[in-house]
Amino acid sequence: MIENGVSGECYRPVLLDESDSGQAARLAELLANPAIESRDLRDGLRAEFASLVAPPELSETSESDRWVHYPWRRAVIALPGPQLLRAVRLDRNRNNLTRAEQQTLGAQAIGVVGQSVGHAVAHVLAMEGTCGLLRLADFDTVELSNLNRLPGTLFDIGANKAVVAARRIAELDPYLPVEILPAGLDDENMDAFLTGLDIVVEECDSFDIKLAVREGARRLRLPLVMHSSDRGLLDVERFDLEPEREPFHGLLGGVTAAELRGLSTRDKTPLMVRVLDGRNLSATLAASMVEIGQTLNSWPQLASDVQLGGSNVAAAVRRIGLGQPLRSGRTRVDIEKSLDKITEPEVRKELVWPDEPDDPRPESGIEAVLECAQRAPSGGNAQPWTLRADRAEVTITLAPEHSSMMDIGYRGSALAVGAALFNARVAAAAHGLLGESELRSGDSDLLTAVLRLGSGTDPELSDSYPALFARHTNRGGGTGAPIPDEILDGLHEAVTRAGATLRMVTDRRRIDSAARILAESERTRYLTPDMHLEMTSELRWPGDDIRTGMDLRTLDLQPDELAKLEIAVRADVMAQLRSWSGGNALVEDALAKVRTSSAVVALTFPKPPLGPSELVAYANAGEALQRLWITAEQYGLAVQPVSPVFLYARRPGELHTVSPEFADTLTSLQGSFLELLGVPGHETMALVLRLGYASEPAVRSRRRPIPGATTRGK
Repeated sequence: MIENGVSGECYRPVLLDESDSGQAARLAELLANPAIESRDLRDGLRAEFASLVAPPELSETSESDRWVHYPWRRAVIALPGPQLLRAVRLDRNRNNLTRAEQQTLGAQAIGVVGQSVGHAVAHVLAMEGTCGLLRLADFDTVELSNLNRLPGTLFDIGANKAVVAARRIAELDPYLPVEILPAGLDDENMDAFLTGLDIVVEECDSFDIKLAVREGARRLRLPLVMHSSDRGLLDVERFDLEPEREPFHGLLGGVTAAELRGLSTRDKTPLMVRVLDGRNLSATLAASMVEIGQTLNSWPQLASDVQLGGSNVAAAVRRIGLGQPLRSGRTRVDIEKSLDKITEPEVRKELVWPDEPDDPRPESGIEAVLECAQRAPSGGNAQPWTLRADRAEVTITLAPEHSSMMDIGYRGSALAVGAALFNARVAAAAHGLLGESELRSGDSDLLTAVLRLGSGTDPELSDSYPALFARHTNRGGGTGAPIPDEILDGLHEAVTRAGATLRMVTDRRRIDSAARILAESERTRYLTPDMHLEMTSELRWPGDDIRTGMDLRTLDLQPDELAKLEIAVRADVMAQLRSWSGGNALVEDALAKVRTSSAVVALTFPKPPLGPSELVAYANAGEALQRLWITAEQYGLAVQPVSPVFLYARRPGELHTVSPEFADTLTSLQGSFLELLGVPGHETMALVLRLGYASEPAVRSRRRPIPGATTRGK
């Protein structure tokens, strides 16, 4: 290989170190020469590096700075060292290529044979940083007729094509090693050219050399890639994985390079047509081949097709370099065919919700009791219960089929069943039907709540009846205004009467800390595949049955948030974010809303023993939840559950079941949250809510119809 010159044609820049006395003297001569242009780019590039989001750590210092002399340009440029130059230049590759992937690809040595299509290939590889060494071969010189596709200029006419390509790459990255073979390839130098490479790209015109390169690649077990401009034909031959594979996919029937050289042009023609897949050539190229030597000097090529070849080969090189699946074979990236299929883009319609008729609310009797029970809150509006009634009693049974992954041990469902029982008791008291109630667990059902109907009433309970029907979730952003102490005292009193405790944070600093913990928990929910699937399946769009799940209108989404949601529901996007340990932007809106709260509160109760009886304890906490909720709303506060993934985890290993990848993160978040809210070890959380001052929502969630009853949602 020639390192820095071909018959006087210099193609490598000269790196000058100011700290070296001899090089400093040479630099001084260049800077003093009025014919030499000079530029110092160091300050600007360092400022650009400083502006990067999450810049990488560099091991180099300013001692790595160099002045770069480009003899063919009559110019010298001062640059930072190679690490900074590469970090800034390739930053926009992220996250199409992560930094780790860039580092892997940047260690590759790639040879490119032929510098027409090969020039485009080599330049794209250098631009993308997918090589640490380029080795270029071409014996030919630039002619004016090459400039319809080769990105040279009139000043390059007469220069070796490999030199032109190397100069262009040097002006992109002077630190990237480039070697050239300006005499082209033959039997004598083939193995020397190929040795040390990781991938070889073959783009030469000679059919004999094409086959010889493949034989050499097979001997050295190198993957080979080739692009033919006509109809975007891309060939991949994985000799690294299949060392016995026949060159050209066996299309030559075992003909060797030595045998091929002994054939006449006429005898080679059918072999060439077979390799080029003559049946699928474009009509223009196929017809042009008939005209070569008659009305054409050679086959036609367009610059756009050549540039496409650079892109296609670079994509194949990335896959090979990163160990991604890419088998031997061929494919076509046919732009003309794609243009024939051009269609109008789908015009996204505005979300239009059908008018929902108001269902009449039962005014009395058992139907009113059932309706009020059905109005209880539940995670994701899942309504995880079955309601049954006869003249003697109302039965509310936990329905595990409506549970979710976050509902660890059905503890959240038990809380909802308890809230529904409280609602039923309030309605029964309001209508003179109140009797005894009980909670049972451990029989054939996980949890059953029974309200026996009688003729009793309870003024304190019945006073809550209108408030329970008005109760709703408010997901709007708050004002952050502080909650007066007397209101906080009233909230504490409401839950204490039901045997629970209210743990809360109200100062801005700790609310911000709570918001960060809750947002990070929510991020794990997005990035855990099964939980993400559940979360997106809860969403209800126009045309869906909105009597369960989350009616989008109740989420109080702004147009930009709705646009984000269209991305956030995609499992493939979440998988990509998970691989990057990213996804913080997914929860920016949730983080911002929690930060607008006036308080973040955890409803807690004495920690029950593990086992069947614990569901009864969670159900008993349902009354405290409802008392807290309606009391807060009576004080003019907006209420929204913001329960984290770790809320119902009590046993070691339960979070591993929910989110194996993030179990340790969630365990740490759980500990931090309990400490932040001051939850003692003998208490456990029933629910986490944010409280604040916000405008009333326009839409409230609906409920499933109760068999045999008329229901109405708010």
